[in-house]
Amino acid sequence: MADTSSLLHLLVPSLIFSTNIIFSAVLCGTASAVSFGVNYGQIANNLPSPTRVSFLLRSLNVTRVKLYDADPNVLRAFSYSPVHFIVGLGNEHLPNLTTDTLHAQRWIQLKLQPHLPQTRITSITVGNEVFNTPQLIPYILPAMQAVHSALVNLGLDSQVSVTTAHSLTILSTSSPPSSGAFRPELAQYLRPILDFLSAINSAFLINAYPYFAYKDDPAQVPLDYVLFRPNQGALDPFTGFTYDNMLYAQVDAVYAAIKTLGHEDIEVKVSETGWPSRGDPDEPGATPEYAGVYIGNLFKRIAAGEGTPARPDVPIDVYVFALFNENLKPGPASERNYGLYYPSGVAVYNFGLQGYLPQLTLSDSTANSVKVMGSLSNLFRLIALSLCACIT
Repeated sequence: MADTSSLLHLLVPSLIFSTNIIFSAVLCGTASAVSFGVNYGQIANNLPSPTRVSFLLRSLNVTRVKLYDADPNVLRAFSYSPVHFIVGLGNEHLPNLTTDTLHAQRWIQLKLQPHLPQTRITSITVGNEVFNTPQLIPYILPAMQAVHSALVNLGLDSQVSVTTAHSLTILSTSSPPSSGAFRPELAQYLRPILDFLSAINSAFLINAYPYFAYKDDPAQVPLDYVLFRPNQGALDPFTGFTYDNMLYAQVDAVYAAIKTLGHEDIEVKVSETGWPSRGDPDEPGATPEYAGVYIGNLFKRIAAGEGTPARPDVPIDVYVFALFNENLKPGPASERNYGLYYPSGVAVYNFGLQGYLPQLTLSDSTANSVKVMGSLSNLFRLIALSLCACIT
């Protein structure tokens, strides 16, 4: 017979997600209009447990999560949830994926299959911003092909797609958007990547940050234009489209660049975008106020189901960067301050939605498991009180 602790560890995730459904309703509609994706980075030593995070994301109506690895603790915490996952194979894997024909299959069998189908893993990103690391560029396409072949061999290719994420440094021209073009020296690599994505019906992912453009030239880049605030817009003289924000212009510039290499059948998705709430002295605009405006206005666009001027019938598909501030990220101060939340569960700024991070701690001991059930009991009482408050 299973002991109490084991039973509780089986029951608690299901209880949490059942409770999530109820708790989403007591948020008085604050998150129900927006369904978005988020990057769940973990370069930190003070983050809440994945089980608690699963509750937070459900309360926010997050339907898609992007990981930079395939953390089993996270994937296990989201078992039987409605959240769809992109998992990542880091750049360090690329050479082995190319030289070892079984590396991809072993990785999938070890990292993904134990969590399928109970966790909805729908895509693998093979590398991240690889074109920023010249020595890895020749590996990217063979690595993606190896992962896709392994998925085919395991009968998972219809469930899990393969792609990679790019920074906008792959563009040589982005303005006006219809003149978007890739850097000439990268065309020899990007053309076959696009052919591959087209053949397997996979998306082209970009990490797009209007903040970078503003930071680099705040005197010339209108703040209202990058923050989705009312402005006169920027006219593309070749299409007649007027762009009222930079993010949409960046996406359409990538569509135009893809078209120059012979494809109009590949969707562009924004795998990262965000705005830092704090930065170094040479990082203008990194404030909670501007971060809240950027993310809040972006959510309004997502809720409206908007497409870009060049693709008005294709709602913009966005993964916000990032869920939490990550205190161990290297680089300038901004890198550690892109989060919607502090690790405590307190929002860094007002972005128009309300979420809830429960104070739950799972333990292997029966005594602590009993405490968990007590916390759940208190949580149900909180839900009831919140529901009453919404009704009244």
